[in-house]
Amino acid sequence: MMKRFITLSSVAVFSTVIVILLINLAAAVTNVRGQQHEPAQTEAVAAQATRDVSPEQARVIGWGFAAAAFSTGIGCLGAGVAVAYVGAAALGAISEKPELTARALIYVGLAEGIAIYGLIIAIMILTRI
Repeated sequence: MMKRFITLSSVAVFSTVIVILLINLAAAVTNVRGQQHEPAQTEAVAAQATRDVSPEQARVIGWGFAAAAFSTGIGCLGAGVAVAYVGAAALGAISEKPELTARALIYVGLAEGIAIYGLIIAIMILTRI
């Protein structure tokens, strides 16, 4: 019974995230289609946005973006693994002793903090590029 509940709740969370992403995508597409720009104005904006970058600088910037993505991805994977183990143990402890709920939630929150650390490192990397 518990595995079925976990599977149903996981599917519900996943489908909610997908629906929110699709709504945002539809809003972005409609916003882009609604904007009409003259070609001269678009070229001027593009010229202002670009700058001359040497191949070496482009390589460094690319590695910076890769490092930021890597730190965020690994941080999220680590948090997922930690929450899986801590969450399972917390549910077991709560089922035997309901008064341990607050302590168990603290440990799950600490495990989720690993993803935030990865995000902070990514922000620090991106500000240095």
